[in-house]
Amino acid sequence: MTLGPASAQRVSIKSNGLTDTAPQKILVIFGTRPEAIKLFPVVHALAATDGLEPVVCVTAQHREILDQVLEIGGITPDFDLDIMQPDQSLDALTSRLLLKIGGVMDEVKPDRVIVQGDTATAMVGALAAYYRKIPVGHVEAGLRSYNIYHPWPEEVNRKIIGTIADLHFAPTQTSADALTNEAVPAAGVHITGNTVIDALHWVTAKIEAQPELAGGLDALKTRFAGKRIVGVTSHRRENFGGGLENIAGAIADLAKRDDIALIFPVHPNPNVRAVMDAELKGLDNVAMIEPLDYPHFVHLLSIAELMLTDSGGVQEEAPALGKPVLVMRETTERPEGIAAGTAKLVGTDRAAIVAAANELLDDASAYEAMARAHNPFGDGDSSQRIANLLRK
Repeated sequence: MTLGPASAQRVSIKSNGLTDTAPQKILVIFGTRPEAIKLFPVVHALAATDGLEPVVCVTAQHREILDQVLEIGGITPDFDLDIMQPDQSLDALTSRLLLKIGGVMDEVKPDRVIVQGDTATAMVGALAAYYRKIPVGHVEAGLRSYNIYHPWPEEVNRKIIGTIADLHFAPTQTSADALTNEAVPAAGVHITGNTVIDALHWVTAKIEAQPELAGGLDALKTRFAGKRIVGVTSHRRENFGGGLENIAGAIADLAKRDDIALIFPVHPNPNVRAVMDAELKGLDNVAMIEPLDYPHFVHLLSIAELMLTDSGGVQEEAPALGKPVLVMRETTERPEGIAAGTAKLVGTDRAAIVAAANELLDDASAYEAMARAHNPFGDGDSSQRIANLLRK
């Protein structure tokens, strides 16, 4: 398809008077660890594709855990806005992002902006581009839960980006259909798969070549030798309060089993840590650890028997390694995993989480049915598909 005049390659004049074609300048904006994981393969693909010049702007919505991904992905940002402040409100974050991202766009004057997913950074990046009439490409477009408060505020962020973007890189047919059902022009919707699978394959290969990159879990593997590992992540805003308390209680109940151990990289948000510390601190077979860099997290996925999560990305990553996922949310914008049988939506009811986990731990046939289900989210070539589309 034709991307339009703002996305066409720029024509410049050489010193000898002949015309030359300058590459498209693509401003890639992200701020959180999940965005970085899903966009570093895209940045690499753009840099390796003739006619495209990536410029990277990070907002550092997540500071330390973002930097870990930048390092392993080999990405040095051209702009680092360092936007994070302790306990800032969404409106304060949004206003600061809009001014700072807008300033970068005024300096760079990109031909196109690329954002990913559903964060405040992604939504504001698209909005700032719209204010300047710069076309927007949306990676991982079309995910919908159809409930504006679950996930919150991500569902509305996605819808805003979907209204602004002219190129929608949908991971699956389901997400593509969601966009066309909202009257998004079909010519701008492209099914590419999810770039998180590209990142997973890339890092898995890197760990195989350099095992020391994920050696930080060795002490826990020794400590829990002979036990089955259950991985846990939990940080969703919509679960703050009662939902997180129920999740913590369910983990405590599961910890009464003597045949398993739970490894829980705890999100740095104090709203999460306080709840988990109150319920889980001191339990012998629960390891609450600092957030893992991406190689160590991939290694956790590989050694875990199953994953308990309220994260979006884990619903895509774990099935690629044959690990069942129990989704501790009331809704999911990734219904493909539920339909394929790789994930099960269990909500935040304490008893329901425990029952679903015990079923997988005790019933081999139930476990195998999920572990062997086909992962619907990608094949590892999504980033190059995106670069090829932009080159057109």
